[in-house]
Parts: sequence; C-alpha cells; structure tokens
Amino acid sequence: MEMAENIPCNSVVGGNFKEVCPEKVIRFKPPLYKQRYQFVRDLVDRHEPKKVADLGCGDAKLLKLLKIYPCIQLLVGVDINEEKLHSNGHRLSPYLGEFVKPRDLDLTVTLYHGSVVERDSRLLGFDLITCIELIEHLDSDDLARFPDVVFGYLSPAMVVISTPNAEFNPLFPTVTLRDADHKFEWSRMEFQTWALHVANCYNYRVEFTGVGTPPAGSEHVGYCTQIGVFTKNGGKLSKPSVSQQCDQHVYKPVYTTSYPSLQQEKVLKFVLVGELLIQVDRLRLRYQRMLRDREKDRGPKPGDTDSCPAPHLLLGAVFTEAEKARIESSPKPFCEGEKFYIPLQRLLTYPKLHRLCADEDRVRSLIADSVCLSSDGSAVVVDLHNSWDYRPEDN
Repeated sequence: MEMAENIPCNSVVGGNFKEVCPEKVIRFKPPLYKQRYQFVRDLVDRHEPKKVADLGCGDAKLLKLLKIYPCIQLLVGVDINEEKLHSNGHRLSPYLGEFVKPRDLDLTVTLYHGSVVERDSRLLGFDLITCIELIEHLDSDDLARFPDVVFGYLSPAMVVISTPNAEFNPLFPTVTLRDADHKFEWSRMEFQTWALHVANCYNYRVEFTGVGTPPAGSEHVGYCTQIGVFTKNGGKLSKPSVSQQCDQHVYKPVYTTSYPSLQQEKVLKFVLVGELLIQVDRLRLRYQRMLRDREKDRGPKPGDTDSCPAPHLLLGAVFTEAEKARIESSPKPFCEGEKFYIPLQRLLTYPKLHRLCADEDRVRSLIADSVCLSSDGSAVVVDLHNSWDYRPEDN
C-alpha cells in the first residue's frame, strides 16, 4: 500500500472561495476508494463467502468487482438512491464471455431500493455484509437503529465497516467534513468505542485497521479511512429465530440478473458438447497422422495401439503423470472402415472433460441428441476423414 503524497495546490477549495496555496493536497496512489475496495476483495479471497451484501452500494462499483469471485453465489446491493440503482444496474449484467466460459456455480445479483435501517428477511443468512463509507451518512436516529438491524437482526458471519478518520482531516486543505452529506466524522477513539460496544452487545469480536497511509511525518494521525472488521463469535451463522423467519420484504427490487453456470443443465450441455467435439477432432487428426506414418514405415507397426509414441500428448497438451496414467489405461479409440470410434471412458479421462462431468451415464444423456453414439452408447462415432481435412498429397 503506497503512502499519500503532499502536492502543492493552487486551486480554490469547496465553497470557501479561499486561496489555499500555503496548503497541500493529499493524493493517494492507488486512489482511496480503490484501496477500500481492495481491502474487501482481499477479505473475500481469504474467507470465500457465498452470500455477500453491500449496504449503501451507490453506483455498484464494489459489486461489479465482487461478481467475478467464483465462491460468491448471491450478491446483493442496497441503497436509498433508487435513481442511482436504476442507472448502474446494467453494469452487473453478464458479459458475452461469461456465456462462452460460464462459472462453476450459480450467481444471482440483486439491487434493492431501501434504507439500511429497515429489516428485510431476504438479507438473512449472509456470510459477509459490507458498509463502506456508510455510517457517516446516517443521522443520529438511524445510527442508533443501525446496529440492531445489521448485527441483531441480519446477524451475518462478518461485517466490514469503513468510515473517515477525523484525525486525518487537518492534513487536507480544509478542516470541514469531507462530504456535504456527512452527519459526523469520528476520531479513532470515537469509532473504536462505538464498535467495541456494538460487538459486545451482539456477540461479535472486532479488529481495527485502515487504508490510506499518511504522509511521512504524519504517522500519528493514523489511516485516512478507518476500518472495523466484525466477526461473529463461534464463526458460524446463527439460526434465524421464529420472528426472523417470517418474511419481511420491505425493500423494492430494482434490478436482478442471473449468471450462466455449469450447475444449469442447458449451460453444462452446451459447454460439454463443445469441449467433447474439440477433443474428438484432436484424436481423429492424431489417428490420421498415425496412419500416414504407418504408410511411410516411420511409425507404429501394424497391430500397435491407436497412438504414436507418447499417446497422452494431444497437439501440445500437457498432462500430469497421474493424468497420463489415467488416459493410457482407458479404452483406446479405434477405426472400423471410415468410422472413427472414441470410447466415452477415454474422453472422460481428459482433464477438461473430466472436470465438467465425470459420470459417464450423465454425459451420455447430455450429449445423446447432439453427437452420434455407437449402438451401445459407449463411444462417440465420427467420420475418419472430412472434406476440409489437410492432406499432404493434395499439394
């Protein structure tokens, strides 16, 4: 994490219309908001939560960063600004590449319009709730309600709260609040006193850190953004009470989208058939090369197996020793006339196909209407030669 820099300033600050040349502007590299988001991303990397909610999600930039994590299956954003949610929801839609190369697990992303101090049962049972630069926007009444809703009612396994550190403010050109909408900005002692009280009341423990390292010589003020990471004691989600289990849907859904994944049968079939046909064609072309080598008396003799030396290699593919052993011990492709047969057992030893689906019966049912199978369903059958194949003798 890089330190802040002091940069001479010749501009006018805020509404004071006062020259601030003697002052210096603090510039962070990377920008402070990116450091906050990276902090959350690092937490997700370490803890691999399945259900994540961002309260006060604003323009949904953090959600856009989090949707790429394979562990997350439900991603929710809540904000009081409905217009902002409408204008940014499209950023969370799947890209074309996410259909071509789908996720392993389902992912649903939903944006809700509502207040973070309202109870909505759809946010129960989450692994992680983030509140990035949120609490300083709450008035005193809402701030008083906030802990009981987030920690008492929603009670996630982990909560991350970031807020400005007021002790850092004198390093800025002005000493006013950092944003016109901020109702307060706390010192480190004020934030830690509040956070420890909340943690004690709701059976959490809290650790303090931050982002935005101060310039050299100002280390005593602490981080520009202070962060509290709350973890539920016991490390597990608590079972919702009877009152919690009653549906309370006060938030208004503004946007929702679902991502293609290999858990969806249509998606799995599409990917499986595509990868299988690629593997089949590689084996077919290799078999042709073996036949050409036989004709030139340079390769395996008649009666040898289907492959040239190093039968596990496929046009540059690289396998581990265990994968090689599994491939070599499986039934080998063979030819009957102009038809080329590749046993399903053989195909499923190749890592990409094995990862997609290792169950032969299920593979057979998924591909049956897309490829030609042998009469007993044990092998894929294709023509050994195609009109578009490259043939040296044609040159």
